[in-house]
Formats: sequence, C-alpha cells, structure tokens
Amino acid sequence: MSNYICMTCGTQFAAGAQTPATCPICEDERQYIGWEGQKWTTMGTLGKNHHNIIKTVDPNLTGIGTHPAFAIGQRALLVQAPEGNILWDCISLIDEPTIAAINALGGVSRIAISHPHFYSSMAEWSHAFDAPIYLHADDREWVMRPDPAIQFWQGETRALGQELTLVRCGGHFSGGTVLHWAAGAEGKGALLSGDILQVVSDRRYVSFMRSYPNLIPLPTQIIRQIVTAVEPFEYDRIYGGWWGRVVQSKAKAAVALSAERYIAAIEG
Repeated sequence: MSNYICMTCGTQFAAGAQTPATCPICEDERQYIGWEGQKWTTMGTLGKNHHNIIKTVDPNLTGIGTHPAFAIGQRALLVQAPEGNILWDCISLIDEPTIAAINALGGVSRIAISHPHFYSSMAEWSHAFDAPIYLHADDREWVMRPDPAIQFWQGETRALGQELTLVRCGGHFSGGTVLHWAAGAEGKGALLSGDILQVVSDRRYVSFMRSYPNLIPLPTQIIRQIVTAVEPFEYDRIYGGWWGRVVQSKAKAAVALSAERYIAAIEG
C-alpha cells in the first residue's frame, strides 16, 4: 500500500495498492492533466532526485521549497511566532533533513493552507510534527487523503493566536484563504497569500484568477469580495506562493489598485 502523489499538482492520496484512477484536482477546470498523461510517484521515489531548500525570507519567516521544482513548484513558509510556529501552505516532499532543520527553528505547532492546490502531502507534514491542519470547510471535497489531524473551520476568519488570523477570501476556490501576520513586515503587518492574491511578475501588483494555467478570470463581484475580506487588516507586505513573489511595501494600496485595474479590464 502506498500513498501515491500526483506529479502534476503534487497532491498525495490515501493509501492504495494501485495508483488512483484519476486525480480529481487535476481534472477540475482550474488545473489540468499533464501533457504526457496522468503520472504518479511516491515520497520515497521523489526523495531520490529531489531535496528541499530551506532559507530565511525575512526575520521570523523561513521558506521551504523543493529542488528541482516539483509539480506546481510552490514553496511553503514557516512563521516563527511566540505561541508556536505556523507552517503556511505545504509542499509534497518531506524528509529527515527537512524535519531536522525545521525542528532546529522550533518545529511546527499548526499547519494552515490557502487552497487545495497546496494541500500536497499535508498529512505527512502533520504526522512529522504532531501538528493539526486548518482548512476551510468550503474546500472539504478536495481533500484526497483524509486524516484526523485535519480541522475544518467555518466562517470568515479564524484566529491562530494573537498575531495570526486566517481570512477566507474565496476567489480561486470557495474556501480560498490568506494568513494575516500582524507582527510581519517589521510590525507593519503582512499577508501570506498563496495565489489567492497572486503576486505577479511586476511585484507592485497582485492578480486574481479562477484558473491561472487555463486563464479563467474571476467576475467583478468576487474581486470585490476578496478586497473586502482583507480590508479590515493592516499590512504592508504580501508574500505570494513562490520564491521571490513578494510585494515589499505599500501592499494594501497595491491590492486596491490591482483590483481596480482588473475590474476595469473585465468590464471594458
């Protein structure tokens, strides 16, 4: 029995004697089946030719990403907080060097994930650190490996301590979530956004899509919903889901300007 991992989206599935028949996440219109067809791997096989890079992004913030890039290629973020470290978003590969490096930084007390494309091997990460996983209940159907560690939260916000708050924005997925870190950006506040707020190549802006690879936009009312969800929070910086995708300053104004630009383009 193996927990097979989809090589296109990086999601790990419940244990089975054979590979799953399909990957529902990749069959959804927001993702895609790999150009060479559906392919699978396992944690052991993945670890033979990949390893994780762990490096400081900012004070009390560490990035964790797989090299060479695997599946979607995102990196996770470890927020070091007084009430215990939070792993934000997740990646497929976890191995003993990674566990040792993260334990040296204080371990992981809680895991929170923005949306199903980043669920990856969340159960393996949870077991390694004995950490609960917080997912929005609206995305329950996309969990391919159920686990008792998963806690589905409901509503619009969920506090994970004095400095950290999960905020449901919707958009890319119904339960699409960002993490507000009040102590981030040298105390000015930060958002960890995955690609719910996608930091684009011109890092003065973000964008919003139902599907990034298939270029399916979101309607105007959903863009306004996302902006409204984060409006009550103060933040000067946004950390996107990939290395280097950071709006370094004036991020709250950048979100408002980006939304105006997007809506103007959609509405013509």
